[in-house]
Amino acid sequence: MRNILLASTLFVAAMSPFSAALAQDAAMPAPAAAAAPTPGALLTPERVFANPSLAGPVARGVSLSPDGELVAFLRSREDDVDVQDLWAAPTGEGEPFKLIDARALVPDAGELSEAEKARRERMRISARGVVEYSWDEQGRYILAPLEGDIFLAEREGGNVRRLTETEADEIDAKVSPEGNFVSWVRDQDLVVYDLATNRETAITDEGEGLITWATAEFIAQEELDRDTGYWWSPNERYIALQRTDESTVDIIPRLDITGGGAATVEQRYPRAGRPNAVVELYVHDRERGRRVKVDLGDNADIYLGRVNWSTDGATLYVQRLSRDQKTLDLLSVDPATGVSRVILTQRSDAWVPLTHDFKALKDGNFIWSTEETGWRHLYLYDRDGEMIRPITYGPWAVKGLNGVNQDTGEVFFTASFEYAERPEGVTGGHSLCVFPGDRRAMCDVQGEEPTTQRLWRGSMNETASRFTPVTPGGGWWSASMNGPGTAFVGNYSDLNTPPQSGLYRADGTLIRWIEENRLDESHPYHPYASRRGEVTYGTLESHGETLVWQMTTPPGFDPSQTYPVVMQVYGGPSGGGVRRSWQSSTNQLLTEAGYIVFRLDNRGEGDRSAAFKQALHLKMGQPEIEDQVLGANYLRTLPFVDDSRIAMMGWSYGGFMSLMAITEPDMGLASAISGAPPTEWGLYDTAYTERYMSTPEANREGYAASDVIPRLPNMTGRLLLMHGMADDNVIFENTTRVLNALQEGSIPFETMLYPGQRHGIRGNPRQLHQWRTYLDFLDRTIGSRAPASELAGQN
Repeated sequence: MRNILLASTLFVAAMSPFSAALAQDAAMPAPAAAAAPTPGALLTPERVFANPSLAGPVARGVSLSPDGELVAFLRSREDDVDVQDLWAAPTGEGEPFKLIDARALVPDAGELSEAEKARRERMRISARGVVEYSWDEQGRYILAPLEGDIFLAEREGGNVRRLTETEADEIDAKVSPEGNFVSWVRDQDLVVYDLATNRETAITDEGEGLITWATAEFIAQEELDRDTGYWWSPNERYIALQRTDESTVDIIPRLDITGGGAATVEQRYPRAGRPNAVVELYVHDRERGRRVKVDLGDNADIYLGRVNWSTDGATLYVQRLSRDQKTLDLLSVDPATGVSRVILTQRSDAWVPLTHDFKALKDGNFIWSTEETGWRHLYLYDRDGEMIRPITYGPWAVKGLNGVNQDTGEVFFTASFEYAERPEGVTGGHSLCVFPGDRRAMCDVQGEEPTTQRLWRGSMNETASRFTPVTPGGGWWSASMNGPGTAFVGNYSDLNTPPQSGLYRADGTLIRWIEENRLDESHPYHPYASRRGEVTYGTLESHGETLVWQMTTPPGFDPSQTYPVVMQVYGGPSGGGVRRSWQSSTNQLLTEAGYIVFRLDNRGEGDRSAAFKQALHLKMGQPEIEDQVLGANYLRTLPFVDDSRIAMMGWSYGGFMSLMAITEPDMGLASAISGAPPTEWGLYDTAYTERYMSTPEANREGYAASDVIPRLPNMTGRLLLMHGMADDNVIFENTTRVLNALQEGSIPFETMLYPGQRHGIRGNPRQLHQWRTYLDFLDRTIGSRAPASELAGQN
């Protein structure tokens, strides 16, 4: 269950006598933005869901060419924010230019295949046009799948070649490392295209029915953050590829209901405690024209977690995760024979997290992360899996390995912690830190700062810890290094800075902007900026853990008055939502309507210590709600909060949290909005659910406690329940069972269903409908049309 954030795609409101007129308006296309609004203008749903985007010119999917001379990125079209083109910019002098114009190459985008729709849903891709691309390792080509066909942009001259024009979709296309071939999956088989001869070769030909080659299975895509099923060796001799047999997976019939009718889909969906697909791994040898099966062990009921090659292509590294996810083995595989051996094992009494922190080095060593100390840290290992030394350590968690400069030994990583310089004369344990300007000093970890994130630099060549902040603190940074570790693309935002991206040297020096996205008078958001609510942050203590929260007050906030509160929630295992970063325009829609917006990251949420994350082990919906009750009780201590008018809203896991909260008497919610909620974890998939809850047979008590049905008679306020009617992730049955129970109990509620929509609601017109009617629901339950005196006994 990849996190769906509380941004512009989440919430809808119900049909009611009060909202009928709004719903009729919402059936119309989203209107264009009003011309030249003046500063101080009121932000409306109509403007939020219109072109151009209020986010401004945001670059997505930014990457450097292997030689570091060109930056490529995706940019939404000004005339349609849902369609992306591929742009490029030189890293030196010169302006950005459009490399692939999606509408020029494919003017009339057709319907995607069901397989590609499902794959994009797993990857949370909602745009059309160019949605992904890749370089070859020489930087000669950029490969871009576009509306089911494959296009290749040549660096020299800028020509764009169309490689396919077929009825079938070509998916997961890649340029081979040395740039001699292009590969893709078509009709469940792997195809390799020779760029010199323009000839295709089918690597497999057995893909049909329930057998698929070279494609990540549903579970890998949705829950293991692995979107591919094949991997080229650096020298192009070998291709590792998976074979998936879904015949073991239960069929869960679901209705795919659209505005034009309904179809029954016989979906292979592995529910908790039930069989998974059988996944095997093979290596195809291009020189010999044959493939061998990789030995993944005697137990076939495992997860294929990650696959990586050594830099010389002589060794294949495979991460094998046990079904209960408490053991993660690293296998070293001979690609010529498929023979494997376990060289390293990670274990946990709860679960071992999969990461993308594995990095093979030129000298045969590798870097990998583990949480064996209780915090995620990076370690250097030799080729046999023996640890050479820790690279990072301390009471804080590495968020991700961003790059390595193998010539200097520098290791770049993102983390949320701060250092305080140790006062002179104070002795005891310490770290050696390097501050900007290469000034060295003894210092201590000041503590975790979960609301901020920055890029840091350490060393894999020294045992003593030397951590240098590469980027400034105070906001939220993400970074993508080039291969040599000499430059990176940095993405940054804070409360006053919209998302911007730039190209930086490894020391943090800005080379050039990619999209500066300056909030000046020409920015589409500028007219509305002065009405942003004030954002404050704080902490609460729960069971020895520090929880972070953020609160946004309405424009013109008067602390002598009282205000209703909307508690935004996700609550499940994720990166956390409380950040000192640019706030979404939909957040401002709530403050413009007069609501205080409050968000608390409960235990289990956020990339923090293992103990913080594992608090919900075997009992999802219990510690999270306990922490949210703590948050609600804190709100009630504030003199400007109307404690009888508090609502909660959430989607996906947040929808589950909203249902659990509205049925928790100690929360005392006046209303709740629950979108696409898992309502009984036995209905959800294996990898996600069993990671945190074990199986229904082994944890009957935990599953029973998290079932919302027995809790429904305890509802404390009004409920709005919503779901996409083609959801293939959280199956619609999760909601229909609640609808049925509420009706059988004669408990009033409201609902809104979205034909043709999957786990998220897509497109400006539908999102405008969501927010028009959503705001109306809040208005009727905690807003201006919901006097506190009328809230009691409304059920």
